[in-house]
Amino acid sequence: LHFSLFLGIYLAALLGNGLIITAVACNHHLHTPIYFFLLHLSLLDLGSISTTVPKSMVNSLRNTRAISYSGCAAQVFVFFMLAEYSLLTVMAYDRYIAICRPLHYRTLMGSRACVRMVAGAWGSGFLNAALHTASTLSIPLCQGNRVDQFFCEIPQILKLSCADSYLRELGLIVVSACLVFGCFIFIVLSYVQIFAVVLRIPSEQGWHKAFSMCLPHLAVVSLFVSTVMFASLKPPSISSPAVDLVVAVPYSVVPPAVNSLIYSMRNKELNEAL
Repeated sequence: LHFSLFLGIYLAALLGNGLIITAVACNHHLHTPIYFFLLHLSLLDLGSISTTVPKSMVNSLRNTRAISYSGCAAQVFVFFMLAEYSLLTVMAYDRYIAICRPLHYRTLMGSRACVRMVAGAWGSGFLNAALHTASTLSIPLCQGNRVDQFFCEIPQILKLSCADSYLRELGLIVVSACLVFGCFIFIVLSYVQIFAVVLRIPSEQGWHKAFSMCLPHLAVVSLFVSTVMFASLKPPSISSPAVDLVVAVPYSVVPPAVNSLIYSMRNKELNEAL
């Protein structure tokens, strides 16, 4: 059951994100900032789900839960590096410029600016992942080496550490949480200004065009935020290995498989390219 469920989700993620990457790369009509960012979001989603799910599927077939120390370190690093929040923030800025400052769009969202923003998103993820991985794996483990999760997750690793030695990593987690919250506030403020402009558009066709540009991104942001909050704000009283595993699936596996579907639905340009 474990293998079949994860296989279906993984194949859906491979198909959806692979089609988007192929369509954007091969169709010159899609060589615009919004699809450039979408291509990188699909690359990020593919890398994220490929870090955790295939290993878990192999383990389920072999009836084992083993993972090497280096494999665990790689999962921690890549999973943190491929977090979506930086790229989703860049995509919100793109939508803000397109709707609120359309006459300056070509100037502000030129190819160099887009490359710099994507490089910044990937670079911030790399730095964040390097800090978390080095901090977490330098903590001595006093409670054994059994991680009650289908991948190496930092909160589960911290449960195995000595009680007085993980304050440094908790500090990094707080800093990361503040960064994610800052990105979320930026996205919210961007959409407040976007909707203020949209509501002043007199024509219904203009409303439809603006909402069709923004709703897929809003849906992806909502999915990311809701699943992360669900996992982070889970009451400690209901914590158990089985509950932790079920809670981890929505934020680690579902978004990479669903994001491509959200962006391709009712997207005429993308569907024609496909």
